[in-house]
Amino acid sequence: MKRRTYTLLPLLCLPAFSVMGCAQDSQEKSEEPVAATQADTDLDEGENRVLAESSDGAKSRPQSESAATAQGWASPPTAAEAEDAPGKPRAFRSKAAPAPRRGAGYGIGNGRAKGEEGSMGSMGGKGDKTLSRRPADGFGDMETGILSPTRTADMYFKHYGVNPTVDTEEEPRSTFAVDVDNASYTMARSFLDRGQLPAEAAVRVEEVVNAFDYGYEAPSSSIFSINAEAAPSPNRRGYHVLHVGVKGKEVAKSQRKAANLVFVIDVSGSMSSGGRLQLVKRSMGLLVNQLNEADTVGIVSYGSKAREVLQPTTAHNKQRILQAIEGLRTEGATNAEAGLKLGYQMASRRLRHGAVNRVILCSDGVANVGATGPDTILEIIGREVKRGITISTVGVGMGNYNDVMMERLADKGNGNYYYIDKLAEARRVFVDQLSGTLQVIAKDVKIQVVFDPTVVQRYRLIGYENRKLQAQQFSDDRVDAGEIGAGHSVTALYEIKLNSASSAPLGTVRIRYKQPTGSTSQLIEQSLVRSVVRSSNDGLSSPTQLSLVAAQFAEKLRGSYWARNVSYDDILRRFEHIAPPVRQQADVVELRRLVRRARDLDKRVDKFDRHGPIARMDFDRVPVLR
Repeated sequence: MKRRTYTLLPLLCLPAFSVMGCAQDSQEKSEEPVAATQADTDLDEGENRVLAESSDGAKSRPQSESAATAQGWASPPTAAEAEDAPGKPRAFRSKAAPAPRRGAGYGIGNGRAKGEEGSMGSMGGKGDKTLSRRPADGFGDMETGILSPTRTADMYFKHYGVNPTVDTEEEPRSTFAVDVDNASYTMARSFLDRGQLPAEAAVRVEEVVNAFDYGYEAPSSSIFSINAEAAPSPNRRGYHVLHVGVKGKEVAKSQRKAANLVFVIDVSGSMSSGGRLQLVKRSMGLLVNQLNEADTVGIVSYGSKAREVLQPTTAHNKQRILQAIEGLRTEGATNAEAGLKLGYQMASRRLRHGAVNRVILCSDGVANVGATGPDTILEIIGREVKRGITISTVGVGMGNYNDVMMERLADKGNGNYYYIDKLAEARRVFVDQLSGTLQVIAKDVKIQVVFDPTVVQRYRLIGYENRKLQAQQFSDDRVDAGEIGAGHSVTALYEIKLNSASSAPLGTVRIRYKQPTGSTSQLIEQSLVRSVVRSSNDGLSSPTQLSLVAAQFAEKLRGSYWARNVSYDDILRRFEHIAPPVRQQADVVELRRLVRRARDLDKRVDKFDRHGPIARMDFDRVPVLR
């Protein structure tokens, strides 16, 4: 039987909440999935350089054929190329990009699973590159603003497409690797605070959703708790929104494992721009002040060459560590390969079994000396992970920043990817969430939601396009997936169409994970009982209402087809459904401010209008993609 994939017009109905019953161990079977088809509104697969609109709607492009060639374009965009299908951002292949093919793009999503080798482009950014020549309106105050004003040209992002709606008779299993990163949200915030809309390719919905705390109850005996809630969609008639949340067990600061940390800090010339190095130094200072005497810190810096700044030193001697950090100065080019090699050598010399052994890379993500392609560095990281040394990446800066590279390095190194736009974000990561930031409680964590076809007719996973896995990969322990730190949570949002005649459970949530040093996965399984479904979306809990706001906002920013019928004012009104104790939290107040900011900046027209006006959107009768 052929698999049917629908281009339904959801926006991103999401919510959920309500702690469910006890998880039970079980086994599951898998079968070979049928390859999905693709619409003609897809993104070209490969390395695209996206032309981003500045806030005045102007497009940036090479001014001549020679300039275009120098910048990596195959040729300047022609008039015909400028008339791209409404379903895809204006994109052109770089000289090295493969020819576009149908079946890899916007309607279906062409992301790769975490850990799968694919083209990331050079470390200097030959992945998807969003160009915006308009100077930004930044701030110099690290506490309340962000970095100093800087140009936002040469920003490297990758668009992974948008998930389709799937018929459960053809594939009832939705499988993905977890993602607890939230760099995409802080990146979007940084753009907006500079007076610019973020590049559409820079917005990953799941990272915006997972930037907020939904107050899940921590598990008391198991490693994870599973939470869910559903209600009629506020913007997709005939559908419900389903929110599934997973919370990891918490570890008290006093019980955290000792840490062997090596800071690998980029001190190249580009780090002098906009106060980047100063922000890194203050961020690392916050982390050092939270360490205890059992922890050690070593420091490596790199410009044109790498050098050891501080041999591993116990956190008992905090003053010596802080002085070494403060003494860093910018110099030379960017030899990331040399810096990481030296950092791993230092971490290896002090490798401590039973401890947290981690390299923390702080950079603007651009390398122009040494191995500027990803393969060499990814090979090093993969080898060191097997020895027990992980890596987390901390990105800073706008103007020449490689988001693709920083995410890939952290994924390959079983760590997390953070983007620090101001000191308050550094405090959240390195102070408020220190145990989760440092101590992994489970690795290679995969989630599979198995819908009952007699109850759920169709579903769409909102986000996780670059974390999708094939159904049979769920039980394959050779497949790399995501890591969850102590107390971290993961939230996934679905649009589902229910069979109103059924009162049976919606399906089952399955989680596979390995112990931090284990090689064999364990399975947790829990039923999506019917009682999680509310009669109206007004009855949703405040945390679920918040997740709906976050997801709608992200879909709107990335120009999703599913967000056509939702306005920024609709999103702002959704805040009124959130109870004051949640609505008045600082991060929620900030989100509301950012929605207003985006509303004022967004001058884009409906790029899907020629496929039909919004008033005639039909959420159920949609074409099957061939």
